[in-house]
Amino acid sequence: MTGLLDKYAFDLRKSVAPPGHIGVTSLYSVTAPQYGTVTGVKGFFSPPYAASELLMQLQFTADGMPVEDTGNLGKEDCGLLLAGAVWQPDRILRRGTYHWLKEGKMYSLDVNSDLVPLTGRAGYVLAVRVTNRCGRTIPLSIVPQLNPGLVNQVPLGEWGFCPPRGGVAATNIDHHIWKTDTVRIMMLHEQLTAEMLPGEEVVFRFAVVFTAAGCDVTMPGSLAEWEQETSDSWTKRIAHAEATVPQLQSDIPGLEAYYRRSLISGLICMWEHPDFKIQPFLAVSGIDGGGISCYPWDTAGYVGQTLTMLLGPEKSADFLTFMYEGGIDRHICFFPDGTGDQPFPYSYSLWSFFHFAWSTFCQHGAVKELYPMLERILEVDEERLMHHGELLDYGNHHHLLEMRSSGFEHAVASPNAERAWCYDRMGELADHFGFEGASAWREKAAGIRKGIQEQLWDRSQAWFGSLYPDGHKEYIYSIQYYDSLRMGVCTPEMEQALLSHLRDGAFLGEYGVSSISAEDSLHYELNDPDWSGGGSFAGEGAILAQTLWEIGQSELAWDVMKRHIWMGKHLPYFPQEHYCDRPQTPAHKRANNIAGMAGAQALIMGMAGIRPQLDGSLLVHPQPLAEGHVSIIGYLHRGKRIDVHVEPGSCRIVCAGEDIYSGVPSLQRVV
Repeated sequence: MTGLLDKYAFDLRKSVAPPGHIGVTSLYSVTAPQYGTVTGVKGFFSPPYAASELLMQLQFTADGMPVEDTGNLGKEDCGLLLAGAVWQPDRILRRGTYHWLKEGKMYSLDVNSDLVPLTGRAGYVLAVRVTNRCGRTIPLSIVPQLNPGLVNQVPLGEWGFCPPRGGVAATNIDHHIWKTDTVRIMMLHEQLTAEMLPGEEVVFRFAVVFTAAGCDVTMPGSLAEWEQETSDSWTKRIAHAEATVPQLQSDIPGLEAYYRRSLISGLICMWEHPDFKIQPFLAVSGIDGGGISCYPWDTAGYVGQTLTMLLGPEKSADFLTFMYEGGIDRHICFFPDGTGDQPFPYSYSLWSFFHFAWSTFCQHGAVKELYPMLERILEVDEERLMHHGELLDYGNHHHLLEMRSSGFEHAVASPNAERAWCYDRMGELADHFGFEGASAWREKAAGIRKGIQEQLWDRSQAWFGSLYPDGHKEYIYSIQYYDSLRMGVCTPEMEQALLSHLRDGAFLGEYGVSSISAEDSLHYELNDPDWSGGGSFAGEGAILAQTLWEIGQSELAWDVMKRHIWMGKHLPYFPQEHYCDRPQTPAHKRANNIAGMAGAQALIMGMAGIRPQLDGSLLVHPQPLAEGHVSIIGYLHRGKRIDVHVEPGSCRIVCAGEDIYSGVPSLQRVV
């Protein structure tokens, strides 16, 4: 494969991801290679079908001699030996070799496979290319062996955060057909034998397809046609992404790779399935069959600015409607059918909804009809939560960071700071639309900020406290408090106190940031890097860097961001979380997360300083790095193309092909 797909290819020999984290998706079907094999397949998901135990293996016979492909780690004749693998958006390519002297004859085969999940149907194609290196003509036969394991048909309203488990064993009713009461599985192939001349390559293709019981499969003219459908759809997706999200060019080692891997982390979560409530469906994860559900904080919150570019104005509005109608104020996340999961929201869900609306308005234009919806979203928490003066009590871990120890609960600076930000934005919207009440919105925001400063900030601790219902406070050094910096809550004194902890041995590790400072002996632990220390959630380090760029802390922002560049070199896409003291990811967490796209967003909106405004204008305030050149190419704003080039001490801004500023970085009104 060449072109756009090659551009996003990743050599899996460099991967530090756990074996169970490697999969491939068509955004309709998802499957994975069997670890250590050249042609084996392990696991399959395509809502409503789930077969996590599925195992497919091929048994080769060359000139009468069996050649296994099982990932045998023993001695002597181990069968096919895996020699390399490449991840592409549309497939996983593996190469294997077999070179063994048996009974005085050399048996030598080069075996390559492409594992391709299908588009528009539940299944996958396995294409196997075998080259005869024996120096003589040999008969070759392949016997496919499929064990579907326990198979489940899971309603679209039940696809939660973890991969579906359980099901019933499928019955083999024909040589290549299995069924349960609700599911039919068919294995197809084009040929199983060949007389191979010396040096000849022969292609064998197999397909496994899931349908509802009683439904048959219409064979294409060639299984290669199904392969091509997936490649074509992925090429179209990437072309669209590169046309709507700017590209990055840099001479800083690894930065371009990091940017591409960040972008692909978002693209592999944008499912396109006709039975889903919305197209695309913004899943939080999915590459391992888990998280084919939409979490507002991960999507609308962390990467809302980038998603509005990818979706455009109409689909961004559709996503807002999807979240509102699905119960953003009542549920933690949304299933593919649009229904909500669990009868409570995260405390950050309502802010995430508001943030996505604001990002959409600034990127594409404000929509007056959505104003009452935003007003109602703010009223929800005011009506149902307990008040501490101007502050809201957001409850326990169930509603906040889900940590493994007490401390970040009840009345906390974040999301109260986000709440103040929302009220300020409502004031701007009221002015923009000519509505009454702008001053009241701003007064409410000012009151919340004052409450945070007076009730939660402790000068003696130089940190925020969490205020509990009985009046006592807990002090926890959580990275979440840094969001207060971008919400306009902190005084200069508070800002300096917070920034003083962004150093090695506290919040910073060699390979990222820690969700809890390593100096916080009460709360820091290694059970849950997500929010309890030793690492962080996928988007957290990038959002911290973006925040620091936004408040003018350029040097510190780059110090945070560059600690994550290793991820572009060693991960095909970004996981739910990763450690900060070693280049590794937890095997027991989700294999990918849409919030990984925050890395690209931080470089566009933070480092390049691109700031679209509600009135349709565009401000740009580049923040050059202390090293190297970086260019953000092709940001689109209301029909105009913007390029931003930075190097130490200077910048250049190009609008519609013309230089409009060149010199010392400063805030520029571009449009």
